[in-house]
Amino acid sequence: MNRHNRAYDLVIVGGSAGGLSVAVSSLRSGLGLIRIIDSGSAVVFPELVGENQLDVGFGESVSSIDVAGDDLVVNTNRLSYRARAVLVADRSTVQGWQPPLELPASPRIHTDEVPAGTDTDVLVIGYTDRAVELAAGSAHAGHRVVLAAGGMDPTRLSPAADNMLRRLERERRLTVLYRSVPDQIGLVNEFPMAYFDDRRTPDLQFDHVVVASERQTSNPAKVGANPAAVATGRLFFLGYPTEDGTTEANTAPGRSIGDLIARSVFPDLELPEPASPVARRRRHVGAIDELRAEHYNATITSFEPTHSDLWVLRVKPDNGDTSYLPGQYASLGLGYWEERIDDAVDVGLEEKWDKLIRRSYSISSRMLEESGYLTDESGLDELEFYIVLVKPTEDNVPGLTPRLALKRPGDRIYLGPKVAGRYTLDAVNDPSCTVVFLSTGTGEAPHNAMIIELLRKGHTGPIVSAVSVRQWVDLGYAEKHRELEARYPNYHYLPLPTREADVPKRYIQDLFRDGVFETDLDLALDAETTHVFLCGNPAMIGLPEGEGETFPETVGVVQLLAEAGFTLDRRKQAGNIHYEEYW
Repeated sequence: MNRHNRAYDLVIVGGSAGGLSVAVSSLRSGLGLIRIIDSGSAVVFPELVGENQLDVGFGESVSSIDVAGDDLVVNTNRLSYRARAVLVADRSTVQGWQPPLELPASPRIHTDEVPAGTDTDVLVIGYTDRAVELAAGSAHAGHRVVLAAGGMDPTRLSPAADNMLRRLERERRLTVLYRSVPDQIGLVNEFPMAYFDDRRTPDLQFDHVVVASERQTSNPAKVGANPAAVATGRLFFLGYPTEDGTTEANTAPGRSIGDLIARSVFPDLELPEPASPVARRRRHVGAIDELRAEHYNATITSFEPTHSDLWVLRVKPDNGDTSYLPGQYASLGLGYWEERIDDAVDVGLEEKWDKLIRRSYSISSRMLEESGYLTDESGLDELEFYIVLVKPTEDNVPGLTPRLALKRPGDRIYLGPKVAGRYTLDAVNDPSCTVVFLSTGTGEAPHNAMIIELLRKGHTGPIVSAVSVRQWVDLGYAEKHRELEARYPNYHYLPLPTREADVPKRYIQDLFRDGVFETDLDLALDAETTHVFLCGNPAMIGLPEGEGETFPETVGVVQLLAEAGFTLDRRKQAGNIHYEEYW
């Protein structure tokens, strides 16, 4: 066998996210020669090789690890390496592991495998380094990727996986569902359908579904480690100690094992005491600029306050399109490092200072162009949002809107790569039917886009938009609605301020109790020919609770409509009451 004459400081077996993390951190700690050995033809994040000038040997499988004097010797199918320390970064699937949900048999459903081909929609399910590796591999292959990562703890990811996740999000090549996991995978026309038990996450169909398996720490026997090599204390294994104690060598997770190797094997290195990522970032003069460049991928092009606590803003992404169906939503984000407009203190700010706050917002519409024509959103390169400032209370300290309040045109922001949502006009396929939009506050945002879509398509049936707010000044789009009313005789706008002395207090529910549709609009709401869209305060909507379909004590619109023969539109049961709760 050929022998490498040079003695390496560290040999890493496996180009996994954890292995790459240790290679990069060890180089920065001052180690000289580091070699990565991988049995495949590529490491999981190839761009890190060139960016960090990593030394990688591909197509090399380890046969044994022995001792020679003061060094360890790693023998592969091609070469033999002498090293002061060795890290085994390969991890295998836990024996007997089963996917967390039942999966139908299909060649389009995979475990730990990047689908072949390109330009297809791929769902990756998982919350660990392995899930990030598979998502990145799919994105690099040219697929459109969604990562369902409900339960993900960023502190358990290796630095390389954490950084790659942020990079792919920033470049809008990956959509991450941080709090969502499908509760069922089915097949519709032979293609996987992911069903989510979450109103904010639509049921989505994909070309492929990939499940990331649970991984386990390797052990000395698997790499042919001589007991004498284990006894040196310089053979390390990436991961967590196994419960049965089969791993007899040093083990640690990816975020700490590089530092463990440097301190125990290379005591002459002058290493600072480990600091939290937050502390390291805060000490750096350009920390905030660096974080903005790392996380933000869009620019605020317009920020128009209706008043100090209510704004219409537009956001233009650096990359990717802005196409969407009226009624859908997108996510916006700012870092915890940004200043707040109030003096509230975020819970746990020290630990999450360098992280993003993400929230989903329905996409609104500018409704009318400056020329007076109805807006064609498909021809625009930015998205419009209608957002109210959420103020802190004893029980809730909002993170995003108090920071967004200080932003202005030209400022940078995070925009999620994928718009989604099943609150759309799909069910409205009769141009002569009645369509009623009922909302509270900024809940009118998706309705604005829907109304324009209907009018642009020449909808001839009655269209009604009723908006409940506290005061007249809270009606950010009132002027545009009035102009639409003047142009289109089938469109009706009903603003409902509840705290103004010049108008009687009337809530959305009162429109039905008082017969407003019949008396004021000469419009009878027939369950056979009417679709009703509800967005905003859950108390206004009033969804039934529990298996017995018990309505809440406060009567909501759903109960009033149900009593008139209307039915809820649900995941597997079509109806004519469509809803989107805002909190």
